[in-house]
Amino acid sequence: MEQTICAVSTAVGSGAISIIRCSGPEAIRIVNKIFQGKNLEKVNSHTINYGYIVNKEELIDEVLVNVMQAPKTFTTEDIVEINTHGGIATTNKILELLLSKGCKLAEPGEFTKRAFLNGRIDLTQAEAVGDLIISESEKARKLAINQISGGLSKKISEIRASIISIEANIEVNIDYPEYDNEEETGETIIPKLLKIKKELEKLLKEAATGKIIKNGIDVAIIGKPNVGKSSILNALLSENKAIVTDIPGTTRDVVEGKMILEGVIFNFLDTAGIRQTNDEVEKIGVKKSLELSEKADLIIYVLDNSTSDLKKELEFLKKHTNKNIIVFINKDDLENSNDYQFFTSFNLIKGNTVNNNGLDNLKAKIIELFNLESLETKDYSYLSNSRQISLVKLALEAIEEAINSTENNAPIDIITIDLKNCYDYLGEIIGETYKDDLLDELFSKFCLGK
Repeated sequence: MEQTICAVSTAVGSGAISIIRCSGPEAIRIVNKIFQGKNLEKVNSHTINYGYIVNKEELIDEVLVNVMQAPKTFTTEDIVEINTHGGIATTNKILELLLSKGCKLAEPGEFTKRAFLNGRIDLTQAEAVGDLIISESEKARKLAINQISGGLSKKISEIRASIISIEANIEVNIDYPEYDNEEETGETIIPKLLKIKKELEKLLKEAATGKIIKNGIDVAIIGKPNVGKSSILNALLSENKAIVTDIPGTTRDVVEGKMILEGVIFNFLDTAGIRQTNDEVEKIGVKKSLELSEKADLIIYVLDNSTSDLKKELEFLKKHTNKNIIVFINKDDLENSNDYQFFTSFNLIKGNTVNNNGLDNLKAKIIELFNLESLETKDYSYLSNSRQISLVKLALEAIEEAINSTENNAPIDIITIDLKNCYDYLGEIIGETYKDDLLDELFSKFCLGK
């Protein structure tokens, strides 16, 4: 029998309400021990009951208790939620009472883990619960809620059903050749396999969109010291996030800020100016800048319009031609004699942070580069993490092996091995098969009480 667990499901700290959640076979009985009001073991399911939490004769708090009987609950177990006045002292006291009466403190994500293990949700839905909690944009919320409602699971299940259909026909042909069934041959199987391959490729192609929606886009603002990188960050975020001075080398560590464009989060990273320096702290900052330029999804390389020697900047940019790069020529309000023709192969924008000239053009170029305007879609059934993507890649490799074997006239029953591998990889995505250590790692990232 599963032990009854409990945890605080709301954020720790002062607030109007705290919710303490219990789940398990003894949930109602244990809460009833410390509740003064109706007998919770006799109330109807899915009702809210007014009363007090007490410790012997001591009154702890005035509460509302929500009783939900199995199996129509999130975990499919009996669940009781105590709505108490917010506050660390009161919340901790009630939690302490529950633990003393027989509850076990829930591990991170244990409620969602039980929902998965009890068949209430599949693994993609469980992952989406965590994604919904941390979503910071409207598109990220839509992506998560689509997966919770089973949008991605449905796509995966439909592909698996196609594989089962092919396997079943092959098995029938092998085991019962005397029956008048549709005979699977190379000619009949190839179109079906190609259709599955196309669907898997589509999932992988759209995964890039899922990554953008879920994780946002990392933007590194790179350039020499004192070209205006911090001023640009502050102007984009409309706040004084980074320190701005006329002294070169002011920014020594990475300064981060977030902005939402077209419903997508942009993680801006203002970096230390790239130059040779004897200052050990600044050297570390420059090293971080170069590392971030390698990892970032977009580089905004800032040039100082009043500086004449731009050869080193061009050398840096040529090393990163595989990246999305915008060259922002800052301080265009100052006179210059520069010829920017060598930079025209990059996305070139002029502006300044004195009157914020060019910043709207900069935002528009970012939207264009990542095709953000096309992300407005009703179908948010995208792969959204590396685990799912890697398994679809393996499934695609298996189906390609099946196609190659069929085209090379391999025995029909050999093809079923590749089909089974593809089927199993897709099953791992939704949790039809799993390893315990995978679950432990996955749910350990959840917050307590979820």
